[in-house]
Amino acid sequence: MKHLGLIIGALLAFMTVPAAAEVPQPDIVIANKDSKCIAPPAVMRRNHMKMLKHQRELTLREGILGAKVSLRRCIECHASKTNDSVIGSDKNFCQTCHDYVAVKLDCWECHQPKANFQATGAMPHD
Repeated sequence: MKHLGLIIGALLAFMTVPAAAEVPQPDIVIANKDSKCIAPPAVMRRNHMKMLKHQRELTLREGILGAKVSLRRCIECHASKTNDSVIGSDKNFCQTCHDYVAVKLDCWECHQPKANFQATGAMPHD
Protein backbone atom coordinates (compact mmCIF):
# COMPACT_ATOMS: atom_id res chain seq x y z
CA MET A 1 0.00 0.00 0.00
CA LYS A 2 2.89 2.34 0.81
CA HIS A 3 4.33 1.84 -2.69
CA LEU A 4 0.98 2.57 -4.30
CA GLY A 5 1.01 6.05 -2.74
CA LEU A 6 4.48 6.70 -4.13
CA ILE A 7 3.44 5.55 -7.58
CA ILE A 8 0.31 7.71 -7.56
CA GLY A 9 2.34 10.70 -6.33
CA ALA A 10 4.89 10.21 -9.09
CA LEU A 11 2.17 9.93 -11.72
CA LEU A 12 0.49 13.11 -10.49
CA ALA A 13 3.80 14.96 -10.54
CA PHE A 14 4.48 13.72 -14.08
CA MET A 15 1.05 14.84 -15.25
CA THR A 16 1.71 18.43 -14.13
CA VAL A 17 4.87 18.71 -16.28
CA PRO A 18 3.99 20.48 -19.57
CA ALA A 19 4.28 18.53 -22.78
CA ALA A 20 7.21 19.36 -25.06
CA ALA A 21 4.90 21.27 -27.39
CA GLU A 22 3.90 23.56 -24.52
CA VAL A 23 7.46 24.56 -23.61
CA PRO A 24 8.16 28.01 -25.06
CA GLN A 25 10.76 28.03 -27.81
CA PRO A 26 13.17 30.89 -28.47
CA ASP A 27 12.11 33.40 -31.09
CA ILE A 28 14.93 32.94 -33.59
CA VAL A 29 15.28 35.60 -36.24
CA ILE A 30 17.25 34.51 -39.29
CA ALA A 31 18.29 37.72 -40.96
CA ASN A 32 19.61 36.24 -44.20
CA LYS A 33 16.94 33.71 -45.13
CA ASP A 34 18.34 33.27 -48.64
CA SER A 35 21.63 31.88 -47.33
CA LYS A 36 22.28 28.14 -47.31
CA CYS A 37 23.75 26.67 -44.14
CA ILE A 38 26.45 24.02 -44.33
CA ALA A 39 24.12 21.48 -42.67
CA PRO A 40 20.42 21.06 -41.85
CA PRO A 41 19.13 22.91 -38.74
CA ALA A 42 18.81 19.72 -36.65
CA VAL A 43 22.47 18.85 -37.33
CA MET A 44 23.63 22.38 -36.57
CA ARG A 45 21.67 22.55 -33.31
CA ARG A 46 23.41 19.42 -32.06
CA ASN A 47 26.86 19.75 -33.58
CA HIS A 48 27.76 23.39 -34.32
CA MET A 49 29.91 23.66 -31.22
CA LYS A 50 31.88 20.55 -32.15
CA MET A 51 32.36 21.83 -35.69
CA LEU A 52 33.56 25.22 -34.46
CA LYS A 53 35.92 23.70 -31.88
CA HIS A 54 37.38 21.38 -34.52
CA GLN A 55 37.91 24.28 -36.92
CA ARG A 56 39.38 26.40 -34.14
CA GLU A 57 42.00 23.73 -33.55
CA LEU A 58 42.79 23.49 -37.26
CA THR A 59 43.07 27.27 -37.56
CA LEU A 60 45.10 27.92 -34.43
CA ARG A 61 47.32 24.82 -34.48
CA GLU A 62 47.73 24.19 -38.20
CA GLY A 63 47.06 27.61 -39.74
CA ILE A 64 44.23 26.36 -41.96
CA LEU A 65 42.09 29.35 -42.97
CA GLY A 66 38.91 29.70 -45.03
CA ALA A 67 37.45 26.29 -44.23
CA LYS A 68 33.81 25.34 -44.77
CA VAL A 69 33.14 25.65 -41.03
CA SER A 70 34.22 28.98 -39.60
CA LEU A 71 32.90 31.47 -37.10
CA ARG A 72 33.23 34.18 -39.73
CA ARG A 73 30.96 32.38 -42.20
CA CYS A 74 28.37 31.70 -39.50
CA ILE A 75 28.25 35.36 -38.50
CA GLU A 76 28.14 36.59 -42.09
CA CYS A 77 24.91 34.61 -42.64
CA HIS A 78 23.30 34.84 -39.21
CA ALA A 79 24.11 38.40 -38.14
CA SER A 80 21.18 40.72 -37.54
CA LYS A 81 20.58 43.31 -40.23
CA THR A 82 19.94 45.93 -37.54
CA ASN A 83 23.31 45.70 -35.77
CA ASP A 84 25.43 43.36 -37.96
CA SER A 85 25.93 41.11 -34.92
CA VAL A 86 24.84 37.72 -33.56
CA ILE A 87 24.86 39.00 -29.97
CA GLY A 88 23.77 42.12 -28.11
CA SER A 89 20.03 41.50 -28.21
CA ASP A 90 17.56 38.78 -27.31
CA LYS A 91 16.61 38.81 -31.02
CA ASN A 92 20.13 38.10 -32.28
CA PHE A 93 20.79 34.63 -33.61
CA CYS A 94 23.46 33.17 -31.32
CA GLN A 95 22.43 34.98 -28.18
CA THR A 96 18.77 33.96 -28.52
CA CYS A 97 19.46 30.23 -28.39
CA HIS A 98 22.36 30.37 -25.96
CA ASP A 99 20.29 32.42 -23.51
CA TYR A 100 17.44 29.92 -23.91
CA VAL A 101 19.65 26.95 -22.99
CA ALA A 102 21.73 28.93 -20.45
CA VAL A 103 25.03 28.40 -22.26
CA LYS A 104 27.73 31.06 -21.97
CA LEU A 105 29.17 32.25 -25.26
CA ASP A 106 32.93 32.53 -24.86
CA CYS A 107 33.75 33.09 -28.53
CA TRP A 108 33.38 36.82 -28.10
CA GLU A 109 36.21 37.10 -25.59
CA CYS A 110 38.55 37.08 -28.59
CA HIS A 111 36.28 37.73 -31.58
CA GLN A 112 34.09 40.71 -32.39
CA PRO A 113 30.83 39.30 -33.79
CA LYS A 114 30.27 41.77 -36.61
CA ALA A 115 29.28 40.78 -40.13
CA ASN A 116 31.24 43.50 -41.93
CA PHE A 117 34.70 41.98 -41.46
CA GLN A 118 36.42 43.71 -44.34
CA ALA A 119 35.63 47.17 -42.93
CA THR A 120 36.25 46.37 -39.25
CA GLY A 121 39.18 44.01 -39.58
CA ALA A 122 37.61 41.86 -36.86
CA MET A 123 38.20 38.15 -36.47
CA PRO A 124 41.61 37.81 -38.10
CA HIS A 125 41.88 34.14 -37.10
CA ASP A 126 39.25 32.77 -39.50
